[in-house]
Amino acid sequence: MKKSRTTTWVLVLLVAGAAGYYGWQRYQGEDRAAAAANAQKAAARVAVRVAVAPVQKSDFPVYLTGLGTVQGFNTVVVRTRVDGQIDKIAFKEGQEVNQGDLLAEIDPRPYQATLDQAKAKKEQDEANLANANLDLQRYTKLGEFATRQQLDTQRSTVQQLTAQIAADTAAISNAQTQLDYTAVKAPISGVVGLRQVDIGNIVNAATQTGIVTIAQIEPISVIFTAPEDQLPYINEAQAIQPLKTIAITTDGKKPLAEGKLAVVNNQVDSTSGTIRLKAVFDNKNHALWPGQSVSTRLLVQTLKGATVVPDEAIQHGTEGLYAFIVNQDNKAELRKVKVSQSIDGRSVVDTGLSPGEKVITAGQYKVQAGTLVSTAVASSDPAQPKVRQE
Repeated sequence: MKKSRTTTWVLVLLVAGAAGYYGWQRYQGEDRAAAAANAQKAAARVAVRVAVAPVQKSDFPVYLTGLGTVQGFNTVVVRTRVDGQIDKIAFKEGQEVNQGDLLAEIDPRPYQATLDQAKAKKEQDEANLANANLDLQRYTKLGEFATRQQLDTQRSTVQQLTAQIAADTAAISNAQTQLDYTAVKAPISGVVGLRQVDIGNIVNAATQTGIVTIAQIEPISVIFTAPEDQLPYINEAQAIQPLKTIAITTDGKKPLAEGKLAVVNNQVDSTSGTIRLKAVFDNKNHALWPGQSVSTRLLVQTLKGATVVPDEAIQHGTEGLYAFIVNQDNKAELRKVKVSQSIDGRSVVDTGLSPGEKVITAGQYKVQAGTLVSTAVASSDPAQPKVRQE
């Protein structure tokens, strides 16, 4: 009996040991699988997803930016040159007019009467001159029967009447001019503004108030300023060819027109340290309007073969500017950079980056030097604003 019990306990212990070993092996397998899965997840979490763009080598335009005011190429306040009552207004406010178009008419009757009077006076003096010439011929034929005094007096009378006719001719010309002035015409082509007088008003040449203002808007000009330290570069480039100037809305979102720099002012403003410039635009589509405020861009030079990256790639740190690139191991690498120019979402990097490298443009806050990254390629050329061609 004792031997049978011993055998039974041995068998029970063997079965329990086998079961325990099997369970331990299974537990270890599941633990290793879980560890492998966790490792895979950790690896997936380590690879940070970022957007990258290539470092490019391209020509980069360098602009001087500023604020300017649009001015009519010519602006004229149309005034009357004679006194009288306005009989007719021949334009509509805001209308485009051409040089010589009728704008207003002043009552012409007094001036017509003056002209008629001058013409009549001339006819009278011409008749007197004809009679004086006949008398002079008679005195001349009389010879010794006419005194020398009579002959000289008659010749003087003829000369006086001849001079009077010349004066009458001048008076007629003046009267005709005054009559012509009753038709007020446009001295230049342009757009008329709001009229200052109505039909029936009395106007005179001595007053400063005009009938209307005309602004020439084709072409049109923009007056803007530039820092005086840029004056040598502007003059140097302008001597080669007129510099391209772009006018943009003050919010910087909508290009309006493209023109050329026409005038560099002859004096620097010592109080502000700036120089006034004038650019001229064709303005065929009337995108620019007198008095309008605009932002300006003056192209002073073009950098050939510059290293260019998107602005988003440039980061600001306590030690200056830096950028992250993605190296061959798909890891982030920090580079200190020096930027010399930036406009339209692109920056010129003088040192720190080379063309062909990939810079991180989004997701930098999640990476540091040595971080494993996965990349999505972004465009390195942001959409450029289209300048409306004139």
